[in-house]
Amino acid sequence: MRILLIAGGTSGEHEVSISSAKGVLAAMPHPTELALLAKDGRWLLGKEAQEALDAGGAPEGLHPFPPPVDWHSYDAIFPLMHGRPGEDGTLQGFLEVLGVPYVGAGVAASAVCMDKDLCKRVLQQAGIPVVPWQTLYQGEPALEPPFTPPYFIKPANTGSSVGISKVKADQDARKALAEAFVWDRKVLIEQGIEGVRELEVALLGNIQAEASVVGEITYRSEFYDYDTKYLEGRAQLHIPAPIAPELATTLQATAIRAYRILGVRGMARVDFFLAPDHTLYLNEFNTIPGFTPTSMYPKLWQASNLPYPKLLDRLVRLALE
Repeated sequence: MRILLIAGGTSGEHEVSISSAKGVLAAMPHPTELALLAKDGRWLLGKEAQEALDAGGAPEGLHPFPPPVDWHSYDAIFPLMHGRPGEDGTLQGFLEVLGVPYVGAGVAASAVCMDKDLCKRVLQQAGIPVVPWQTLYQGEPALEPPFTPPYFIKPANTGSSVGISKVKADQDARKALAEAFVWDRKVLIEQGIEGVRELEVALLGNIQAEASVVGEITYRSEFYDYDTKYLEGRAQLHIPAPIAPELATTLQATAIRAYRILGVRGMARVDFFLAPDHTLYLNEFNTIPGFTPTSMYPKLWQASNLPYPKLLDRLVRLALE
């Protein structure tokens, strides 16, 4: 099979996508070519794309959209752009119009899962517990959050903790709101829960998913921010998580149920909070999880007896299916 990997993007997760692409290209068992979307919205192909990948980013592209690609010469497209416009349904819609198979969730599921506010509303309606939140659009007067500090202010449509701030009792929320609105026109004000454990499950399949073992992330920083996620040594991954088998089963079943409700296909990483009072919250749904050397998604499958190359092969075959 012949695969086209699309990476980069115009979001704040451009560098993360580049790192993910390096990991996938090194492990993909099928011939794979690369297309990179630069931060300025232009495309790099072939030699230029590889040079940008080696440099760790694509500051300026060479080709206007769409790139001069024979899309139908590929068996499948592998979108690996984290954040907008690669993870929110925009790229998926373009590929749907072209009529080419692609890895991962479709237009609607991508859009809903990318928007933290919409995703919470769907999950809450289905009876799946989510952390309490309030939504604020740019230009609206900021209301006093109905939560006891600390609370989090986050853009609705970013990943990798980009634009997220933790607001404590003695802090003014205006700076955190301004930072969040740099990245999105809609933000969430979300209740902070002290002492939570962060647990994650990887899913694989089309609508009917199978779940990996459960993993746990621990760290010493204030919260699981961008630097903690991607700087080596800042966070520790515990696979499998040191939890009771019954809790692991509950996490896996809840993740699989949410996957079907949201209509996700291909893959997802589901993030949970376990509060000190043992309440379980589904925190986020990631339809294009990280594939960097430190990313939880491939590590969870490796611990579930599915090595990285076989995982990538499964994802391509799910796209064709």
